[in-house]
Amino acid sequence: MRLGGGILKPYTNPDEWLACVRELHYGAVCAPVDCSASASDITAYRECARQNNLVIGEVGVWRNTLSLDAAERRGAMEYAKKQLALADELGAGCCVNIAGARGEVWDGCYADNYSAATYDLLVDSVREIIDSVRPKRTIYTLEPMPWMHPDSPEGYLRLIRDIDRPAFGAHLDYANMINSVERYLNITAFLKQCFSLLGPHIKSIHAKDVKIGGGLPCQISEGAPGSGIVDFGLVLRLAQSLGDDTTVFTEHLSTHEEYMAAAGFMLGEAEKAGVPVKRIC
Repeated sequence: MRLGGGILKPYTNPDEWLACVRELHYGAVCAPVDCSASASDITAYRECARQNNLVIGEVGVWRNTLSLDAAERRGAMEYAKKQLALADELGAGCCVNIAGARGEVWDGCYADNYSAATYDLLVDSVREIIDSVRPKRTIYTLEPMPWMHPDSPEGYLRLIRDIDRPAFGAHLDYANMINSVERYLNITAFLKQCFSLLGPHIKSIHAKDVKIGGGLPCQISEGAPGSGIVDFGLVLRLAQSLGDDTTVFTEHLSTHEEYMAAAGFMLGEAEKAGVPVKRIC
């Protein structure tokens, strides 16, 4: 298994980037460049990763391919295609986006996110992205969200069947699917269900903690590993069961020091769980 996370220190070349990765003890990284990078820079970072035993686990899109604004949607679709092509060139584990929202906020909660027409548009959009690139070395995925497709492992399986493309797989963010008190209180069973149903399709994993805050109605919030109720020993054992190069990333932290602490915590949990971790050379 390989652990990674965000890199918040600035870098301008592969050597500076590599120094950041070493400091964080990562064995997996998100793409260090986007599709606007030159061909020479893409090659340089790819070779730097290869020579130092690093797996590029994810290339992010993070654009609203379901936007109600036609121009925004066209731009998001083109960017998704370019990022998927970049992921293929880098040999990344996956290219990841969210489904997108049918409202002003690109990742917002709207009733129309669940309409039959939106589901059909999502399926057609993912097919278009994949069919235009025809990747050979990577997979396009959708990060689950609490209020859009896919918001459950069963819903993800339905999408995989309906999109019906070998180059479409699963990105597991279990925390984003803990959108009810029932799932929160039965989190261990839910984690096992996610891996049981989606295991063969999972290409990368986000590792976050969750906790319920005070006040009514309840609010389930994400946080850094170790700040909530998630059994990370279980998460890491389940991730390792998918293969030695499975990538697990921490995210949404605010400082370099927080990523350092998260990396240390995850390495400690892996050691306690008896899970081998591949690291940078």
